[in-house]
Amino acid sequence: MFASYLIGLREGLEATLVVSILVAFLVKSDRRERLPLVWAGVGVAVALSVGFGALLTFTAAHLGSQQQELFDAITSLAATVFVTFMVFWMRTAARKMSGELRQKMGEALELGATAVVVVAFLSVAREGLETALLWFAAVQGATSSASPLIGITLGLLTAVALGWGLYRSALRINLTKFFTWTGLLLILVAAGIFKYGVHDLQESGLVPGLNTHAFDISGVLDPSAWYSTLLSGMFNITPQPSVLEAVAWVVYLVPVLILFLRRPSAKAPASPAPKSAQPAS
Repeated sequence: MFASYLIGLREGLEATLVVSILVAFLVKSDRRERLPLVWAGVGVAVALSVGFGALLTFTAAHLGSQQQELFDAITSLAATVFVTFMVFWMRTAARKMSGELRQKMGEALELGATAVVVVAFLSVAREGLETALLWFAAVQGATSSASPLIGITLGLLTAVALGWGLYRSALRINLTKFFTWTGLLLILVAAGIFKYGVHDLQESGLVPGLNTHAFDISGVLDPSAWYSTLLSGMFNITPQPSVLEAVAWVVYLVPVLILFLRRPSAKAPASPAPKSAQPAS
């Protein structure tokens, strides 16, 4: 449930920030009559995202056992790619997002109503499709209850509340720290999703070694305990992973964490030439 909540919160806040920037731009530009067009684009993007999630669920439910394992593996690997791209993209694009969105909306206002709807749709659709894919991949094999759906719903509602508070200047949060900490947690979630994708590839028969276990900590990590359910649902940590699963988890997590935590070194300003080297006037 917490993994789903985190996905909904992170992706939802990104989408909410995008919408708030577009709305604020129209309000400050005294173009309130265009606000329904923005909400129309947002509504279409949300409907597309929900439909995409339903399509993934429907497809998985109507496949054979081996085909379903392969389908789950593909969605898990795709989700890993998306979440990795997303956490790194937000670190570099968050600062200039506002200016770029305002520029696009300004150009759309000159082109007409359809362009405004398209800008709002494209700005939200990417986040929505990523949310549907990540959520589907995160809950595969974790639980058959409604907890993942409740978790992502609560995450999205929290994101909307935070976005509204930021828009109304009622809340002041450090977005850089927020996206850094949630990025770290999402990298751990993505490592678990990647591990589960490898597990599905082994269960589908495409990759060998399913019964070759790296270790067995079932005596320490009781599968029926609440903390085991939490670790399994959040990070896909299991008592008996295969060797390939464990290797995949480490091979993904270590380099991605290092790259994410590495801070770009600031370029030293060029020092002025010494007076003795300056040309005489």
